[in-house]
Amino acid sequence: MSVVLIVEDELLELEFLRSIVEEILLPEDTILTCESGIQAVNLAKQYRPDIIVMDILIPEMDGLQTLQEIKKFLPRVCVMILSAYSDFSYAQKAIRLRVQEYLLKPIKPSAFKQAFRELLATVAECPEQFEAEVTDTQIDQIYFIEKSLKYIHENFKQKLPLQLVSSYVFVNPQYFSRIFKKEVGINYIDYVNNLKIEYACKLLETTNYPAYRISSECGFADPSYFNRVFVQQKNMTPKVYRRKHLCEGAANNS
Repeated sequence: MSVVLIVEDELLELEFLRSIVEEILLPEDTILTCESGIQAVNLAKQYRPDIIVMDILIPEMDGLQTLQEIKKFLPRVCVMILSAYSDFSYAQKAIRLRVQEYLLKPIKPSAFKQAFRELLATVAECPEQFEAEVTDTQIDQIYFIEKSLKYIHENFKQKLPLQLVSSYVFVNPQYFSRIFKKEVGINYIDYVNNLKIEYACKLLETTNYPAYRISSECGFADPSYFNRVFVQQKNMTPKVYRRKHLCEGAANNS
């Protein structure tokens, strides 16, 4: 079912537009009419039309100002602007607001019918386009997460702030952080620290490096922070972990 909003303050013009729209629409479709910009915004909020046919010169707010308000909550609405003026500045503003049709008055019925049918066709395509855009966005997210994970695994042994990785995949840091947690299951810092601590465990098991050197080898700038993160993850200090590993190794060899 389509919902069409016609905004026109001249009664004869309004009836002319309504009569043509009624010829084209199905019985289950809805036609709304009003005469001012504020009325148009209120109706758009209440009924969320698929198509808006709007004159530029209407009371309270002009058509382009009204459309600017409506686009804030209905960014995908299809719009036909009607204007008695061929001023290019109006057309420029309409283009910026992504208006699909811009017709100059006086309007021929045949031209209006053709333009309105094209809007209906666009409305019918919108769900498919939206699904395609959603799918493309999901693919993009998976791609940049996979790329960032590869980069993280190759570079976690050095200092690796979130901003560095997000810039590597050309993504805003806040957006990257949100999508990373959604796709990976834990937040970025915990993920990187997990890798660092697992590598620290390997070094504790296979080398005699002191804790401060292991901290540096794992990309921690502050040994005390390394110790704190290690305890959080392993419930013991690096020193106790090494001693425990040596004891277990000796027991297995005896």
